[in-house]
Amino acid sequence: MPERLREKIGATRGYDKFMENALPGKVPFWLDPKKRAIMFQIAVLAMVGLLAYYLVSNTLFNLKKQSIATGFTFFQRESSFEIGESLIPYSAASSYGRALVVGALNTLKVAFIGVVFTIILGAILGVARLSSNWLVSKLAAIYIEVMQDIPVLLQLFFWYAIFYETLPSPGQALCPISGLFLCNRGVAFAVPESHPAHKYMVLALLVGCGVVYLLRRWARKRQEKTGKMFPVFRVSMGIVVGLPAITWLAFGAPMNMDIPKLVGFNFEGGITVSPEFIALLLGLILYTAAFVAEVVRAGIQSVSKGQREAAMSIGLRPPLVVNLVVLPQALRVIIPPLTSQMLNLTKNSSLAVAIGYPDFVSVANTTINQTGQAIEGVALIMAVYLIFSLSTSAFMNWYNKRVALVER
Repeated sequence: MPERLREKIGATRGYDKFMENALPGKVPFWLDPKKRAIMFQIAVLAMVGLLAYYLVSNTLFNLKKQSIATGFTFFQRESSFEIGESLIPYSAASSYGRALVVGALNTLKVAFIGVVFTIILGAILGVARLSSNWLVSKLAAIYIEVMQDIPVLLQLFFWYAIFYETLPSPGQALCPISGLFLCNRGVAFAVPESHPAHKYMVLALLVGCGVVYLLRRWARKRQEKTGKMFPVFRVSMGIVVGLPAITWLAFGAPMNMDIPKLVGFNFEGGITVSPEFIALLLGLILYTAAFVAEVVRAGIQSVSKGQREAAMSIGLRPPLVVNLVVLPQALRVIIPPLTSQMLNLTKNSSLAVAIGYPDFVSVANTTINQTGQAIEGVALIMAVYLIFSLSTSAFMNWYNKRVALVER
């Protein structure tokens, strides 16, 4: 053994022996890795705290010097501006705080509906991309390439222009089917008239979902013990659809519809969806679905062909192969990037301000312009989107753990 290497090994062994025989408290803290790590963390935390203190104190000093009001007391003041769409009662006489709540709910509405339809469309496109049919596969590939290469903001402008440039005014609204009207003011369609049965139908639907959840757990345990499969899907569909239908029949099967009618220059009755909301939803769904399709395709392709062939060789039908073999393994690959796409859709909804949809960013900008409290407004925007993002991530992480395969 070379002399230099022998000296290094001897020095290392001597240091280790010294550390083992040293009395507690006699070892200098800079030689103890655990204490050293704690000291570094305290130092970094102190530096971050001092930097934050400096920024906050300097900002407050400059605001006070220029006589600019700070704080969130403006929440109680009258907003004095209208909001075109609202899920809760709102008027110009309402407070700024209520206006911001309206904007947050509008953003949440777009994000929730957009995520649901994006996952459905993305899954269909991802499966179509892997289709053995040449035409279906190529059409899906063309859609994915085109939608991914066009910026989402341009897509929002395109769909917004479609409504205002191609559709007529409400007086000449298109009526492709009875109770449905298309015009440059949006889409108006008929809905069932308010009836006490509807409340109980929703309650029956919730009860049915709870029963289906318990049924699935029972069927899984039964299969693990006996090996016998239970037709969960068919029974679940019967419960989810049957309970509300029975409730509807029990209340006399109300059939009255609230049909939109042209009154003056606009429609009254039914539900009218604004062109801004439709353009925003279409742009976000069609754009994000192209990325979700690639995520789904990659997840399915991550499952080796041998897995499917082995499942079919023991007599499993194609639906069972997908449900029992392909999906449980593909979801491990799909869920993490799918979470990122859901977050991207939620954050991209802030582009709604470009086409006039009153989302949280739009309402917050109006509030900032009227109150002059930009720091508070921007802080609220960041906080709201942070809450939405963290909530989505927490739910998807929980779901990811639920579907994760347990390895032995």
